[in-house]
This record gives sequence, structure tokens and C-alpha cells, in this order.
Amino acid sequence: MTLNARFDPLHLRSRAQPATPWEERRDRLQRLRQLLLRHRNDIAAAISTDFGNRSQHETQFLEVFTSLQAIDHALAHGKHWMQPQVRPTAIWFKPGGNRLLPQPLGVIGIVTPWNYPLLLTIGPLACALAAGNLAMIKLSENTPAFGELFERLIRQSFSDDEITVVNGGVDVAREFCALAFDHLIFTGSTAVGREVMRIASEHLTPVTLELGGKSPAIIAADADFKHAVARIVSGKLLNAGQTCIAPDYVLLPRGRERDFIEAARAAVARMYPALNDERLAVDDYTSIVNERHFTRLQE
Repeated sequence: MTLNARFDPLHLRSRAQPATPWEERRDRLQRLRQLLLRHRNDIAAAISTDFGNRSQHETQFLEVFTSLQAIDHALAHGKHWMQPQVRPTAIWFKPGGNRLLPQPLGVIGIVTPWNYPLLLTIGPLACALAAGNLAMIKLSENTPAFGELFERLIRQSFSDDEITVVNGGVDVAREFCALAFDHLIFTGSTAVGREVMRIASEHLTPVTLELGGKSPAIIAADADFKHAVARIVSGKLLNAGQTCIAPDYVLLPRGRERDFIEAARAAVARMYPALNDERLAVDDYTSIVNERHFTRLQE
């Protein structure tokens, strides 16, 4: 089935029902929540397969719990977000009045990266559903096991004119971004973000880009040095550093470089004792997602 054929049912439904009642929005959010609760362990196992090894604790803590929290937040506040809001009116326009009327946009396109495949799908999806929108999701080709599982789970819980999940490589991603979405959300690299915006501009599609950058950490001269190093190392090694805001480099007082290295090694030994003991399985430290990224980091 072509991408256009999968997009059309969403587009037609969004135009046939431009105002989605809260009861329908709530039902979709609750179905999404139940999907996560029922299949959280299957999802964690699929992500681990894609990474070679992904700490089950990290997946539950960083992706499952945070995704559930996003859905719960939308369920708690969504009905209030829908309410009309009064805005001030200049005296020259009296007795007229101004109101802000929140309305669904229609069909939201979501392009998800590989490093947090569940959270960076559910986060924008929960927002889209709370706002009364329908969604079409493009998952990363670097997480095929998760992609296959998530596509199947969505089909079991949602109709094709509510949420559609797409898997595939770069060509599929380009075709996806060229669809006439009412809004497109992309999370990934700056270079790819430029290409996404260029393609989406053909339809004047509004685009939200969350792009990677550099994240320096600074240790001041009066800081609690060992405490700061432990915090920095913890942030760096979570998900093996495959996080958009993981510290990239450290700025510290001159002459303390050796102190940092020693404190960092001690922190790693405390957090991941199996890394230094060949007799233990290293289940709690995540692998680099694939050979290409491993080689890139080695270089």
C-alpha cells in the first residue's frame, strides 16, 4: 500500500469531523495507555533487540514511565485545554469581543528517531490526540524490531483512519515528509532537519524540529568536584550516551583534568560494576545501536 493510500483515510476523516469531542479524544488516549501497560515488556525486549542490548531498567524508566506520564497529563488537562479563552478587546472594537477557540489541525505527521523510539513517538502522539488530531508516524529504520511490533500493536488498538504507523528507509522518510500534513514533527539531526523542512515546504506544511546540538558541562572552581563528576558521568552513560542532551564535553579548572578522569572512573565502577568483571553479564549498560554509529564514535 502506498503512503498516499495510507494517508487518505486520515485526511478524509479529519475533514469530515473537524471538531473532535473530548470523549473521543479521551478514548484514544486511554487505548494508547492500555497498549503501553499491556505490552511494556514486549516493547522493552524489542528495543533491546534493536540495540544489541538495551538495559531493561533504562527502557522502563526513560521511555515507558515517561510515556505513561505524558498520556496521564493529557488525560488530566485535555478537557480544560479545549475550552474557549476570553481575550482582551480594544475599546475601538466594542461592543465586539475576542475569544480563542482551540481547534484540531487535522493530520499530524511524526518522524521518530532511533535513540528513544518509544518516548519520542508517544510524546508527540499524546499531544496530537489530546488536541483532537489524527496521526501518521514514521519510525526509524535503525529500530526495525520495535517498528514491526509497534505497527502491529497500533493496528490492534486503532483504526487506519485514527493512527497509521509506517516503517522503511530513507526513501520512505522522504516520501512521508512530502505528504500534505497539517503539521509535521521531526526529531533528529540538524542535517536531516534541513531536508525535512525543505521537503515539507512544498505544501507549506508547518514544521516543528527538535534537533541535536552540543551539550557542554561546566565545573566551576568552587563546585563539589566529585559530586559534579558523578552527575556528569551519569548523564553521559545513560543509554550509552545516545541522548540528545547528553554531555558532549567538560570545561573544568585547568590542572584538574587528571582528577576528573580518576573521579569518572570511580563513578563508572560504582554504577556499572560488571564492566570491569568478565564473570558478570553487562545487562545494565546499553550497546551502541549499530555498527555504523559505533564506528563513527570510534573515529
